Amino acid sequence: MAAAGLATAAALSTDAKAAPPLARVAYPANRLANVQDLKPNVPLDVSYPDADAPGVLLKLGQRVEGGAGPDGDIVGFSTICPHKGFPMTYNSGDRTLNCPGHYSRFDVEKGGQQVWGQAAQNLPQYTLRIDDKGDIYAEGLDELLYGRLNNVLS
Repeated sequence: MAAAGLATAAALSTDAKAAPPLARVAYPANRLANVQDLKPNVPLDVSYPDADAPGVLLKLGQRVEGGAGPDGDIVGFSTICPHKGFPMTYNSGDRTLNCPGHYSRFDVEKGGQQVWGQAAQNLPQYTLRIDDKGDIYAEGLDELLYGRLNNVLS
């Protein structure tokens, strides 16, 4: 039986080809704000990737996972709970986004990781870029937005 397995593996390895890369979503690069618009630990309401996708920008004052800018402390997240789509609010005391529906809580200092609740995924975080004028651009998301089959609508 081992010989048959080796023969099969040898035959397959000569014919194996790399799979084509998975399709990638082409996200728009939307200007959300300027660094000067942000105040430490105070949320700034934004929308990304379109007007029907509310979110928030935060300047946390310390380098964090996925943080942008010279200090690595600017992050952006969707503010729609990935569990059932409730709008979330920011708690500046413990730096979490909180859902009033089923009490899911997401840590903005740890890339939107869920710390409590019913959600089955972490909070979608924006991929941010800051240009030399301090303009903040969102250029993608790392999770699927609630209620969508595709983050970018046609």
